[in-house]
Amino acid sequence: MFKTNSFVDVLKHLAVMAAIVVVLVIGFFYVYLPATTNHGESISVPKIEGMQLADAEELLEDQNLRYFINDSTYKPDLKPFQILTQDPSPGAKVKEDRKIYISVNMKNPPMIKMPKLIDGSVKNAELILKSYDLKKGKLTYVPDLQQGAILKQFVNGKEVKPGDMVPKGAVVDLHVGDGLGNSEFEMPSVVGMPVDEASVLLVGQGLQIGNIIYVQGSDEPDGTVVKQRPFAEVGAKIRVGELVDLWVAGREPIEGIE
Repeated sequence: MFKTNSFVDVLKHLAVMAAIVVVLVIGFFYVYLPATTNHGESISVPKIEGMQLADAEELLEDQNLRYFINDSTYKPDLKPFQILTQDPSPGAKVKEDRKIYISVNMKNPPMIKMPKLIDGSVKNAELILKSYDLKKGKLTYVPDLQQGAILKQFVNGKEVKPGDMVPKGAVVDLHVGDGLGNSEFEMPSVVGMPVDEASVLLVGQGLQIGNIIYVQGSDEPDGTVVKQRPFAEVGAKIRVGELVDLWVAGREPIEGIE
């Protein structure tokens, strides 16, 4: 217990108490607190984007930092477990034990439903594949009357149907119709037939009428087929969907005039 004999002693005691308070405040805020919270000290965040996760983990641990994976995606052109993004960015100042939020490239691609490409064009298929993060592979043209139409779709050599599950980023090979049928048969002869009857016969056998060329000076009646190409030679074969050109006797009819 302090004893005061005079007003001066009271002032002395108050001064001592004030000094003690000042020392305690200074000691707490400028010695104890900085020592326990590393006040004024910070760590520069290293660049871990592009590193493998295991290497980044070791680097962060050496600098008393932690990481947290908050997102993952699949990029086939990058290595599995490669760090894609980081937050805070490289060079940012943070305290010890701070979490660095990262996104990582997945090891295995996610599975998605195969879109429908069949019956569409190659150009349309390219747009659809891109929207699904799939890649167009090899185009194989096969005999079919649907010229330019996609007939089948394959992944890793196996035919896949619309709705089948395939890996994201997969390469899709396509079979495309070449506009010609697969069936071969003897070339029919239409020479000497009226052009309308010849056309019906050829179309009925799955062939297409190509050019019709009118010639004058023939001994045949007007409108009669005097020549054809391909020729109907012995053993000559033709496939469904092919074109047949016809030469017809007489003048070319004027449209609207019989």
